[in-house]
Formats: sequence, structure tokens, C-alpha cells
Amino acid sequence: QVQLVESGGGLVQAGGSLRLSCEASGRTFSNYVMGWFRQAPGKEREFVAGTRWSGVSGVSLWYADSVKGRFTISRDNAKKMVYLQMSSLKPEDTAVYYCAVSTSGGYRTSMPEEYNYWAQGTQVTVSS
Repeated sequence: QVQLVESGGGLVQAGGSLRLSCEASGRTFSNYVMGWFRQAPGKEREFVAGTRWSGVSGVSLWYADSVKGRFTISRDNAKKMVYLQMSSLKPEDTAVYYCAVSTSGGYRTSMPEEYNYWAQGTQVTVSS
């Protein structure tokens, strides 16, 4: 069983920055694929960014095209934390953001159904 607790959402003006944090429980955090998703009103949940760590290849990162170059995902295995640094925010980034765990996924895991634990969600609102 994995529990996830998010923090860091809020209201920001277009062009601004926010950092989301997600703390996970579980003994084998370093083995998890961690992802960030978002869901805007009336839209489906969409993948934002993912990260995987292995002892052989180190950290792997992957992003949705819509956020590439603006958002950065990172993880701290010792603290069991994953972060989403969001910069150059746009009104279309407004959504509820969720961090999630995939205990069996791999590099570029990006479908919601591949993630089996979810945080409660945090609202990010970008004003124009």
C-alpha cells in the first residue's frame, strides 16, 4: 500500500512559477515510477511528466509535449519525494494536479490506468 500527500498548489499569474511536492510512503520508493497528471474541468485526466530511477541507468524523465521546456519533474529517493517545478505558466495549465505511483511501470509510462496509487489532487489556477 502506498500513500501520497501533495502540497504546493495555488493561484499564480500567467508567466509565473509554482512548485508542487508529493510525499510517498512505502519501502521501495526508489523502484516506483512516479508521475504527475492534471485534469481540467470537463476534460480527461492527462499525463504531464514522469520519472523512473534504476541502479543501472539512473534517473529517467519524460514529459508531455505541452509542458516540455516549462515544467521539470524531479525526485529525491532518500526523502521519498517527487516534485514538479512549473515555470512560464499559462492559463491553459489551470487544472487539478495529481501525483501518482506506478509500481509496475517503466520508462515512458504515461497512461492513467498504468498508475495504481494517486494523491488527493491540488488545484493550480493560472490567471491571465
